[in-house]
Amino acid sequence: MAKYTGPVCKLCRREGCKLFLKGDRCFGAHCAMDKRPVAPGQHGAARKKATEYSVQLREKQKAKRAYGLLEKQFHMYYEKAEKMRGVTGENMLQLIERRLDNVVYRMCIGASRAQSRQIVNHGHITVNGKNVDIPSYLVKEGDIISVKESKREKPFFVELKGAKIANLPKWLSFDPATLTGKVEALPKREDIDLSIAEHMIVELYSK
Repeated sequence: MAKYTGPVCKLCRREGCKLFLKGDRCFGAHCAMDKRPVAPGQHGAARKKATEYSVQLREKQKAKRAYGLLEKQFHMYYEKAEKMRGVTGENMLQLIERRLDNVVYRMCIGASRAQSRQIVNHGHITVNGKNVDIPSYLVKEGDIISVKESKREKPFFVELKGAKIANLPKWLSFDPATLTGKVEALPKREDIDLSIAEHMIVELYSK
């Protein structure tokens, strides 16, 4: 599947906010957003008049880039959310939050969503005891997410066993000692900490 392979720090600068695409580096002194918080390119610092369309587009791009999705994938979640009961924008974000790569990231198994996607792709994760290597797999309430038994002695996961987990969403639980977590409930909008105006994305797609 196609994926973005360019410099990810430029994505944060273009959206004007931290998208936390590089894990720990985003919290350190080398973060590009802290060193040069303007859009990339020769005219990045120039003031531009924002139109209604440009504001809506930036919200969509921000959400896509934060979750590491391409346009076709992202639009698919919108179409699926539109058919569900409730608020379309909230449904869309909740569906994306339930992706297995995002859940692995939220449990702090991976330092970033890109790394978490790689962990899933390489077959290191099981769901309810079964190996799942599809990052877009949607978890359900009650699902048990674990690091595969045969992979637990790898240095990366051994180091994780002694780590302290911070900022774990209340809809998830994770025990680093056993490298096992659980989906306690489905995510709600207030559980999603990204500053995204999802109604603008819905307005953009509705045109």
